This record gives sequence, C-alpha cells and structure tokens, in this order.
Amino acid sequence: MAQAIGQAAIQQGYRVLYRETHTLLDDLAEATLDGTRKEHMEFLVTVPLLIIDDLGMRKLPLTAAEELLEIIMRRYERASTMLTSNRPVEDWGKLLGDAAAVSAMLDRLLHHGHVLKCGPRSWRTKTEAPEH
Repeated sequence: MAQAIGQAAIQQGYRVLYRETHTLLDDLAEATLDGTRKEHMEFLVTVPLLIIDDLGMRKLPLTAAEELLEIIMRRYERASTMLTSNRPVEDWGKLLGDAAAVSAMLDRLLHHGHVLKCGPRSWRTKTEAPEH
C-alpha cells in the first residue's frame, strides 16, 4: 500500500523517496563515515514524501531511535512522512530501545497523521491467486 501511494504521488509530480528502515539507517551511517551526513540528511528532510518501510523487520543499530527521531523532527510540518510496520506502536519503544525518543517521534507523526491498520493478515494472502 505504501508503494502504491508513493507511485500515485510520483504520477502527480511529487518527488518520493522509498527506503526500508534498515537501508535508510545504513545509508545514513555510511554518509556519516564518508563525511556527507549533512548533505544526506538535508536530502532526507526535504524530499516531499519519505516512505520508511518495514520498521521492526530487522535488527536495527543502537542509534536507530535517535536517527529516526532526528529525521521525523526535521520533517515535522514541512514534508510528508509515511512509516510502515508490522509491529504494534506500543512495542516501538522496546523495539528501538529508547521509549522517550519513540514517544517524541510518535507525537510528531501522529499530530497531523493518519493511522491505517490493515489487520493481522497480509493483504497478499487475502485473495487467492487467479487460476491460469
């Protein structure tokens, strides 16, 4: 669903960046190491729609909560951010290891945001594959 929304935004002329959470954080770590963090962060916070997919599907670095909070804080009320996860929001503090950072992040995400719950079952498995 997140990818479809991203595609629709692109078709309407918006710039969109899609990254799985672990990839986004890996890219930011690499930018820090090669001295381009400031430029990379500027790109992340100015793209009109940032889709951060699959939070909690892979083990994240210890700095994940701080990094995600910085991105969300800098995008807050300036650009659109979509975050997807199979994990309940209540588990994010434990998942990211920093309940205070997650609370601040959620405060900003939910202030003007919408929560879409797709249910416990995957949309991919709700319909059977067509017979050929």
